[in-house]
Amino acid sequence: MLEFNIMRAHAGRLSMSTIAGILLLCAGQANAETLRLAHASSSKSLIQEAVVMFADKLAGETKGGLTVQIFPDGQLGDEGPIADGVGSGSIDIGLGGVADAIDPKLNVVTLPFLFSDANAAHTFLDGPIGKKVFDTGADNGFKMLGALDSGFRQFATVSKSIATPEDIKGLKLRTPPNPVILATIEQLGALPQSIPFGEVYTSLQSHVVDGVEPEIRDFADQKWYESAKFLSVSNYIWTPNYWFMNKERFDALSPENQAAVTKAVEETTIWYRGKLDEVYAQVIEDLKSKGVTVTTVDTAPFRAMVDPVYVKFGAEWGGDLVSSVRSAAAGK
Repeated sequence: MLEFNIMRAHAGRLSMSTIAGILLLCAGQANAETLRLAHASSSKSLIQEAVVMFADKLAGETKGGLTVQIFPDGQLGDEGPIADGVGSGSIDIGLGGVADAIDPKLNVVTLPFLFSDANAAHTFLDGPIGKKVFDTGADNGFKMLGALDSGFRQFATVSKSIATPEDIKGLKLRTPPNPVILATIEQLGALPQSIPFGEVYTSLQSHVVDGVEPEIRDFADQKWYESAKFLSVSNYIWTPNYWFMNKERFDALSPENQAAVTKAVEETTIWYRGKLDEVYAQVIEDLKSKGVTVTTVDTAPFRAMVDPVYVKFGAEWGGDLVSSVRSAAAGK
C-alpha cells in the first residue's frame, strides 16, 4: 500500500510510459520462473564459474523473468542421478559426463584418441556431424543444450608414472561409469573400478584403487593428488560435460525464454573455451608445487591397442556412426 501511495503521489512527475514500464517490470518479476541446475563438479571449479555466468546472462536477458538456482558439489547426486533427475523432471538442467540416461550413442565422442586437441573437439562439436550426434536424446525427454569440456583424461597413480602399456597392466584404476572408458581401460590391460565421484578420495587414500584416470582440474579440485603423486599426461580420451535440460520444461518456456536460454548457453560456452589453456597451465604448475610428478606419455603404443574399442562400439551403435564421427574428428 505504501509503495502504491508513493507511486500515486509522484505520478504527476512520471510519464505514462515510465509508469507502464514499472508496472510491466513488476508483473514480469511476479511471474518469474526458476530453473534448478545441478552438477557434480566443485563449487570452486571452472564449471561452477560457467554456470554462474549462464545464470547471470539468463536473468539479464529475460530481465529477471527466468532465474537459475544452482546446486554444485553433487548436492543433488552424482552425474548419473543428475541425468536421471533431469529425465524425470525433478531437476531442470544438468551437466555431467554420464550420458546413458540420455542416449548411449552420445558416448561416441569419448572414443579413445579421437581428438588431437581441444580445438579439434570444438570444431567437431560445432560442425554438422557433432550437431547431429547431439540431436539425440529428444526421444528420451532431453533437450541437449551443448557441452562444456570436461577435458582430456590422464593417468594418475599412487606408486609410479605410466610410460608404457606394461606400466598400466593390472592396475586397479577408478573410472566413471562411462562404457567407452571402461572398455578402453580394459583394452589397455588395467582393471577399471567404477567408483562414485564422491568416494574417489577415500578409495585412493585407503588403496582400494591404485590410481585414477582423471581430468586434471577434477584431480586438483578434489585433492586426489594427496594420494596419487604421479600424473602421466596422455590425453587418451576427451570427455564433455554434457549440458542438457528436461525437454518438456524447455518446450514449456515462451519462445523468448527459449531463445534466451540458447543465447546464454552459447555465450557461456565461448567464454569457457577461452579460459581452458590458462586454467590448465595454472593447474599443472600448482600440482608440481604440491609434489606431483608430471610426465608426458608417448601415446603411440597405446593408440595401437585401441582399435578393438572402435569395433566394439561400431557393432553396438552402428558402424556408419562411428566411422563418420572418426572422420569428422580428424577433420576429413
